[in-house]
Amino acid sequence: MNGEIPDLADPRTFAEHDLGDFWRRLRAEEPLHWQPPRGDRSGFWVLSRHADIMAVYRDDEQFSSERGNVLVTLLAGGDSAAGRMLAVTDGPRHQKLRKVLLKAFSPRALSRISERVRENTRRLVSAAVEGGECDFAAEIASRIPMATISDLLGVPESDRDFLLQQTKSALSSDDADGTDLDSVLARNEILLYFGEQCEQRRRNPGDDVISVLATSSIDGEPLSEDDVVLNCYSLIIGGDETSRLTMIDAVRTFADREDQWRRVKDHQVDLDPVVDEVLRWASPTMHFGRRAVRDVELHGRTIRAGDVVTLWHSSANRDERVFAEPEVFDVARSPNKHLAFGYGPHYCLGAYLAKVEVAEVLSALRDFATGFELAGPVQRIHSNFLTGISSLPVRFAPDAAGLERHRAARSAGVDG
Repeated sequence: MNGEIPDLADPRTFAEHDLGDFWRRLRAEEPLHWQPPRGDRSGFWVLSRHADIMAVYRDDEQFSSERGNVLVTLLAGGDSAAGRMLAVTDGPRHQKLRKVLLKAFSPRALSRISERVRENTRRLVSAAVEGGECDFAAEIASRIPMATISDLLGVPESDRDFLLQQTKSALSSDDADGTDLDSVLARNEILLYFGEQCEQRRRNPGDDVISVLATSSIDGEPLSEDDVVLNCYSLIIGGDETSRLTMIDAVRTFADREDQWRRVKDHQVDLDPVVDEVLRWASPTMHFGRRAVRDVELHGRTIRAGDVVTLWHSSANRDERVFAEPEVFDVARSPNKHLAFGYGPHYCLGAYLAKVEVAEVLSALRDFATGFELAGPVQRIHSNFLTGISSLPVRFAPDAAGLERHRAARSAGVDG
């Protein structure tokens, strides 16, 4: 960016510029960087090194989530969900609320959901490959995570397209002219929807996450409707965005790197390290944030109590101190200590399911396609929080033998 300081709060910065050189300079010369105020917006601290970000994630006594955890709320002065939504709750209350939610992420529930992920993914990918071309973002990636988190929450299939449209507008926009009002309206629609679902589950509970929340208590006090609604909102947003943007980026990345795809296609590597590398490479959640509880000294500077501190995964996941040749996409990379799911007390609850989703997409592509290429212009989303692609036209080279095995298995009534 020719030496200028980019505005990290402006979505246009990420849509219009490659910040690789900027992040390298910060990691080398200014690991604690002050983003100056702009207009009536306050300034904030920027952390770019992997080790510093991990240290802040671990330290919820000096760095709090309870006044927001993303720039849009931190710079607005706080988050109205603090103390009620898991992502913006700290201390004992966070531990107790996380324990409630973990009941819904039991091995039994995850096993059942994982089976559905596999069936849904293989059905979508095989049909797309046989069709020859598709918009991978819209026709495949948009369908898999939303179906998964909706299954877990117990959202009826008839409501899923509506929720998908709202989640795609709540923290990002497919269009450059998307407004803050559009985002607010989308978030409100999601909250209203889950308010209605909460009432239904209290009258007639099932075995889904909404029911678990609606019928749970902490310290003898039932969770309020706000508690239920806000945590459902957090789960639907988190459960959709990270997986969806990662699998889209994976296809775009492999389309440009035939040698790496060939290693996957030929089973030269297990899918576990491949999934971790596509997560590191995509880094779909660019940042999270905290507010300093007290004065903290770091890298010779003082972070004052009340200051906003932002933690940039998009830099940490390219940190030369942690990753050998970080600008190289290597499907066999090991170890791979990426921060795609955060770290510490707020490590993503849905990390396991997200990895399952990405792995099943890669497995289906490996089985049903010999390769793929971009078939048209790529359209990026607009956000200062998420990064990724909203439209990815792809042309497939079918694997005839793999598709035939799949058809035969389905005819026999088994998953192929």
